[in-house]
Amino acid sequence: MVKVRSSSMDVSQSRLYSSNLTSSSSSLRRARVRRIFTISAFSIFFTSAGFLLATAPAIASIVALISAPTDADSVALYHTADDVAAGINEYINSHPLSRSLRANSAWTESRPHLRYPESQRKHSLTAATLIGPGRIPVPPLVFLEEGKSLLSISYLSTDLCGHVGIIHGGLLATLLDEGLARCGFSALPNKIGVTANLNINYRNPAPAGSYVVLKAEMTKVEGRKVWVKGRIELLGDTVEPGKLLVEAEGLFIEPKYAKSLPKLFANQNK
Repeated sequence: MVKVRSSSMDVSQSRLYSSNLTSSSSSLRRARVRRIFTISAFSIFFTSAGFLLATAPAIASIVALISAPTDADSVALYHTADDVAAGINEYINSHPLSRSLRANSAWTESRPHLRYPESQRKHSLTAATLIGPGRIPVPPLVFLEEGKSLLSISYLSTDLCGHVGIIHGGLLATLLDEGLARCGFSALPNKIGVTANLNINYRNPAPAGSYVVLKAEMTKVEGRKVWVKGRIELLGDTVEPGKLLVEAEGLFIEPKYAKSLPKLFANQNK
């Protein structure tokens, strides 16, 4: 009888032990699942947070590009840094050429470099690096006859020389590249393009410390291609052309991916 009871007790204890093992295993599995879920959740959270932090500057830049100031806003945005810049700005603004174009509704006035967001402007050669005392003290004043012509007035100071007292030819090439391109972009489907070809002929030395006027005119448009010719002259005291410094012709092409790019200079007059 004792053996039988002992056997029954063994069986009961065995079942209890087995039940405890099963319960313990289930608890372990549930704990393991919870741990995996928690780790995964934290991983997803921190990965997402890291991604957002990493892309935040790019997102901010895109938003700033899309919401760029209008042409009219860009004119009002400029504030002179010192008395020298104030004098230069006053001369450009009140020049007979500026006044005549301002009075013609076919032309739109702007300071296009000030349309760049601050975060992007500091990386720009023509909107930041070349702008400032001793270089181009005042952002160029630009007049655009959309789909036709462009005129830009600048002051080239004394720290932009190649030979002593003479503006570096590479700077003039840079101004022509940008000026002709800006003129041509207004005729392209998405207002964006890249320089495919630029031919330059230097006619006379450009003296440092001079006011200059860049004139550009479209000569041909074919789909995503636009041809533009232009010149830089000394700015005289009247609307009459000044001494010719350099001439150029360029071909500008809108890339196929232009539709996906933020259109900084689209809808300029709005």
